[in-house]
Order: sequence, then C-alpha cells, then structure tokens
Amino acid sequence: MQLYNKMSAKERAAMLEEAGEDRLTLSFYQYANIGNPELFRNHLFVAWDELQVLGRIYVAKEGINAQLSVPAKNFGNFKEFIDGIYFLENVRLNIAIEHDLKSFLKLKVKVRHKIVADGLNDNSFDVTNKGIHVDAEGFNKLLEDPDTVLVDMRNHYESEIGHFKGAVTPDVDTFRDSLDIIEEDLKDHKEDKKLVMYCTGGIRCEKASAYYKHKGFKNVFQLEGGIIEYARQVENKGLENKFLGKNFVFDHRRGERISEDIIANCHQCGEPCDTHVNCANEACHLLFIQCESCRETMQECCSTECQEIIQLPYEEQKKLRSGQHNSNKIFKKGRSEKLKFKK
Repeated sequence: MQLYNKMSAKERAAMLEEAGEDRLTLSFYQYANIGNPELFRNHLFVAWDELQVLGRIYVAKEGINAQLSVPAKNFGNFKEFIDGIYFLENVRLNIAIEHDLKSFLKLKVKVRHKIVADGLNDNSFDVTNKGIHVDAEGFNKLLEDPDTVLVDMRNHYESEIGHFKGAVTPDVDTFRDSLDIIEEDLKDHKEDKKLVMYCTGGIRCEKASAYYKHKGFKNVFQLEGGIIEYARQVENKGLENKFLGKNFVFDHRRGERISEDIIANCHQCGEPCDTHVNCANEACHLLFIQCESCRETMQECCSTECQEIIQLPYEEQKKLRSGQHNSNKIFKKGRSEKLKFKK
C-alpha cells in the first residue's frame, strides 16, 4: 500500500505538462471529531493517489483542511468519495476562479494538532457558537452599514495584494497574532458595532467568530466561503465587486485576480505590481513581490547576496541551507531589510 509520493515535484510537473489534461483547483474544510487521524490520513492518501489528486491536506482530531488539484475527468469520482464520508457529505467545495495544471505537484496529507494554527485553547469556549454566516449579497449590504467594522483575518502578505474596500488589515505574520490585536483595537465597540470578518475560504473565521463571541462581541458576522466563494457569487449574480486586487492562495499560483486593481508594488523598485515570488536562493526562499523587470535583473532573487549564492555549485548551496539555525531563516513572508519598497 503506497502512503507516500514516489515522484518528485519536477517529474510530476513534466508529466502534467505532457498530459495537458484539465485539472480543477479547489479547497474545503470541515470541523469534525476524528477519532484516529492517522488512519483517516492513510485512507485519504490511498484513495486520492489513485484518483491522481494532488495537494496539501491537514488532518487533526478536530477535522480536515484541504487544498487540492483534481483531474477534471476524475472530479465525479472524487465527489462521490468525499460524499461517502459521513461528515464530508455535501461539504462546500471552494472551486478556484483560475485553474492551473501545476497548482500542486505532490499529494501531502499530514496529521497535525490542529487544522489551523490558531494558538487557542478550544476547551475554554464553545467553538460551535459561531457568528452569523452571510453570502456575498448580505456581505455587501453589511459593508454599507456605518456601524460595521470589517476585519481581514489574513496575514500581511495576503492583504497586501488584495482586500475589501475599507477593511482593517492587521500587519501580522500569522493568524494567531491577529486575534488579540483585533480584540484590543475594538474593545470599546463590543456592543455597538457589527464585527464582520473574512478570510480566503472561511476556515479562519469559523474559529475566530466563536472566539470573539466568547470575548463579548454581540454582533459577529463572517463571509460564508470566504473570498473564493464571494468572487463566484459576484460573477454569477451580477453583484458589485467590493474586493480590490488579488486573492492570495496557498499553492503554486500564489494568487487569483478578483479585480483589475493593482494595489501593491514591487518590493525592489516600487513599481505597481502584485506578483508574489519565492527567492531563487533555496537557503532564503523569501516570499516577496517582484515585477518582471526586477525578476530579470535580479535573477529571481531578493538581494544581491542571494544572487551571488545561486551562482555557486549546487553542493555548496546545499551546505549553506543545512542545519537547524539556517532552516529557521527559510520561508519568511516579505520581512526583509533588503526589500526597499516593502510597506
């Protein structure tokens, strides 16, 4: 029984390119009581590997959080499989606005302590006492209410390239960082304001809305299905789009364009740009915004130091990123003094 990837990302990319078959990028989540996450993880891997599903999936005792790429031809079988799991039957699938053959290049199903790292003690409050879910139309109406405070529950590198008009966008690196900051900023308005939250697909708001109700907020709302579902409903129903720019996504695409507005800038030259890249130096791998001109000049690197490193032989580069101390510097999200035009 195969429970791991046998093919490298590079090999998989070449295979997908050669096959040229349509794939759907989608995500879903569900809070549920999973008694044996390891066994459930193995069950998913075997079934989805057979269906050629790729993606990043987190399983915990509290539920599942999945971002996937599914062959279009296998979507029916995929849907039948998840509907056969009692707590996933008819679960909402957030299907991407833009699709890409190579949005994911491996199938990774991991067992975690939580499906979202929120840093909360779930036993201290009722996680099922959530806020009111609203669709795109209801959300737009709430935004017109002067008593509404709209809060982006995502991180700084997500909201930098796209957010709703008038939203509070905390300058945080992680979801857990935003929870206390938002409560402190709004502590005087727990009863007289409507707290309206949104995130990418809705999962962060599920826990946050219950947490804020526990903290005394009386009027708590959350955007059903997040930005992904909002964009779909706006298009299907002909509603006004109140989202500016791109929606950051956690796959190789790194973003879906929701409006033509470019609200960010290249972190190296300052020109309007909202394209996220990872530094070509694997010992850095910094996530930052880079325009085409700087991409060419800097060889996809965030700094001249990283440019010099990628010229070294592969084995020397490998040594530079070995060891725990160096690995802690990897996967930073746009936080670097080398980026002159970072907001």
